[in-house]
Amino acid sequence: MKIFLDTADKLAIAQWAVTGLIDGVTTNPTHLAKEKKSPKELVQEICTLLPQGEISVEVTEKEPDKVYAQALKIAALHQNILVKIPCHKDYYGVIEKLVNDGIKINVTLVFTVVQALFMCKLGVVYISPFVGRWDDIDAHGGDVLFEIREMIDQYNFDTQLLAASLRSVQHVHQAILAGADAATLPIAVLEQCAAHVLTDRGIAQFDADWQKLDIKQFP
Repeated sequence: MKIFLDTADKLAIAQWAVTGLIDGVTTNPTHLAKEKKSPKELVQEICTLLPQGEISVEVTEKEPDKVYAQALKIAALHQNILVKIPCHKDYYGVIEKLVNDGIKINVTLVFTVVQALFMCKLGVVYISPFVGRWDDIDAHGGDVLFEIREMIDQYNFDTQLLAASLRSVQHVHQAILAGADAATLPIAVLEQCAAHVLTDRGIAQFDADWQKLDIKQFP
């Protein structure tokens, strides 16, 4: 499973990049706006931080013709960029055209198995179901991940399942069990996943026991 960072925070990306765990970054207009820097420069700098990573950058235009033109410009910023486009019927033709042009597409804001099927038929690289937003309306986003995984496997599509809007360790757990190809995690959720109170207690206990031996050097 690939692990992506859901952020445009360069410092956080740099800190996690050295761990070897991070396979890429997903950004959106909100992330880029928070950083108060030229979005173009920021995206290019993120690509430099993860030279082998997959970097998703979302379109901001709304008219299909403008979305197409902007997508081409975004893709041209770096060879590792995937263009994020919302799963809306107005963009189906744009997505098909971009895929035929060889542009790598990550379709975002996917909420149903049928939407996922449509995007798989268009040949996009990733579909990104939003787990947390399902939970916001008292539905079960984790269940949708399982259903989409089953659909992809049943029809032998090449499109990969990218679990998004993961707001807790439990959401990440569901994505793993569902067999998602990738999961994009906010920094706070990644930090939670990397920590456990029992791990900390165990380290403290081992250290306390070792100190009792009063050994100056080992080995």
